Amino acid sequence: MHALRTALTAALAAAGLGLATAPLIPAAAAPAAARTGPVFLDAAQLPPSLTPWTAGAVTGGLPEGDVPCAPGVLPAKGTAHRVFHTELDTGGLQVTTVAPTAAKAAETAAGLRRALAACADRVERQYPTTEADGAYHGRLAVEDGAHVHSLDTRDLQVGSTDIGLFSVGRDGRTVTYVQWGQMGDLEDAPLDAFKTTTRTAVDQLHR
Repeated sequence: MHALRTALTAALAAAGLGLATAPLIPAAAAPAAARTGPVFLDAAQLPPSLTPWTAGAVTGGLPEGDVPCAPGVLPAKGTAHRVFHTELDTGGLQVTTVAPTAAKAAETAAGLRRALAACADRVERQYPTTEADGAYHGRLAVEDGAHVHSLDTRDLQVGSTDIGLFSVGRDGRTVTYVQWGQMGDLEDAPLDAFKTTTRTAVDQLHR
């Protein structure tokens, strides 16, 4: 298993904002989530990759290092996650939480979106040698809606670039966050395929 080996990735991981390092942490050490919870993506439902995706176990609680680009937004209680990786420097993550009410779930989803929208500014403030560009890629009409964001970053000291795609969707009381990341730029990212993955993730939460 490989992780992105850039100075930016290391810095973001330390701040709970890692793009691809966090999704490549094995999930087997934590207790498995209850099978009666929301349905998670499987490896075949992620955007196509040059090497096959491998899906970790669905695991109770938050991922190690918290949620990339949105630390502190999701509670550990009622939350589970699944980590994905390929043989190359590409990683994925899905985090799903069930709120007490639909109104609370809508509030949680809004908090995730605010965190994603502010991620580029936060990265540049914390890491002066990093350039970060965030973008919003629209709303998807699935269940109670989903929204797609991206974060394109460049380490000015070594010239390396990372790209992350993020989405937040809701179905009633359930909110899901999906992330994909690898080395490269936005033009290298499978944005349309990621939108399809997001639609699938939200649509099948309670199939």
